[in-house]
Amino acid sequence: MELPKPQFQMEYPKLKEPKKRSGFKFPLLFLILIAFLGGAVGGIFISTYYYREIEKIFSKLKIEVPQRRVENVEKPGESTPYLPQTSQEEAIIKVVKEASPAVVSVIITKDIPKLKLYYEEPFKEFEEFFGIPFEFKIPQWKQEGYEKQEIGGGTAFFISEDGMLLTNAHVVSDKEAEYTVLTNDGKKYPAKVLARDTIRDLAILKVEGGPFPTLKLGDSDKLQIGQTVIAIGNALGEFRNTVSVGVISGLGRTITASGGGIIETIEDVIQTDAAINRGNSGGPLLNLKGEVIGVNFAMAAGAENIGFAIPINKAKKDIEQVKKTGKIVFPFLGVRYVIITDEIQKENKLPVNYGAWIVKGEKGESAIFPGSPAEKVGLKEGDIILEFNGEKITSENPLAKIIMKYNPGDKVTLKVLRQNKEFSVEVILGERSE
Repeated sequence: MELPKPQFQMEYPKLKEPKKRSGFKFPLLFLILIAFLGGAVGGIFISTYYYREIEKIFSKLKIEVPQRRVENVEKPGESTPYLPQTSQEEAIIKVVKEASPAVVSVIITKDIPKLKLYYEEPFKEFEEFFGIPFEFKIPQWKQEGYEKQEIGGGTAFFISEDGMLLTNAHVVSDKEAEYTVLTNDGKKYPAKVLARDTIRDLAILKVEGGPFPTLKLGDSDKLQIGQTVIAIGNALGEFRNTVSVGVISGLGRTITASGGGIIETIEDVIQTDAAINRGNSGGPLLNLKGEVIGVNFAMAAGAENIGFAIPINKAKKDIEQVKKTGKIVFPFLGVRYVIITDEIQKENKLPVNYGAWIVKGEKGESAIFPGSPAEKVGLKEGDIILEFNGEKITSENPLAKIIMKYNPGDKVTLKVLRQNKEFSVEVILGERSE
């Protein structure tokens, strides 16, 4: 079958070839060249003319730009030292620079059981007997020796060039752990615990080597509320030589480490708003002279800017004892007590608002230590010690502060209140060590 032919057919006209022009091209090129040269020469003339005119205008303005002499041009990679804005800021920076080399981190390591996970197959015998796989396995842990791990950290500072350091007793409380001192320049030294004072939460360490940079001990009896202080420590156990600045917020505070206020009580401590974080324990609290006036040891849980430090004068006696005898001993009476305040008097309907009220521990421990000097002279639970060798016992002048003025073997007189009757008793202080 033949397809019908299209009814319309498009015819495209043929294009005529362009006619070749005859003539000479040189005149056209010559004209273009003349035009180009003329524009260039004109542009140079006009720009030179206008530049001279603009120069005349600016010369009439008589604008003078001050010349500044530049000296000691900063090179790439160098930075200009910060200049303190106040004398107090200058003092703080100076103290930090001078004190930091003597402040160290204490790394606590211990042998921890190394455990490996394996799977016990309780139906393996049935699987072999019946030939049926039992996809049931019980995960179990198996000990494969021990491995050393870092379990904590704290702070300490050098008090002698031959490697003696001061820190908190709770930082080095684990007798099975190993302690390493990490200095500010990154060097590590194995540390030995020479002595612990759990009553005042102080401890003295020793490393071999030296001479080491040391800190000067100040006088904590001369402190004033509002005085500027600087805390340096291993904050959170991670950030070495972290610095915080604050003021002394209070003096003569009583801290109850156990929360009940009876057993772990540390009296006569410094309160500061300088940040004391976990890991800062054992670090120095410094005045603007760069002297240690306290040992940082605690912060108030659930509160901000409330930290505590042990007055350095309490540590001086420990340091001298260790240097002379190699151990720390302190006078011992042998009672558990609460310092009476107006609130405690009101709550318990006591006859006086001062003194040391002898009570049981919060876990029911005996109020009188067996075999102690207190037991020997007949002190009993419920007695109130009003005076210690003539000094009145108050929250500002607590029993722990008074008793530390004496030595083991000293004879003292106690004024005691029992069932609304006062009497005096002589007692010979005992000796207590770690």
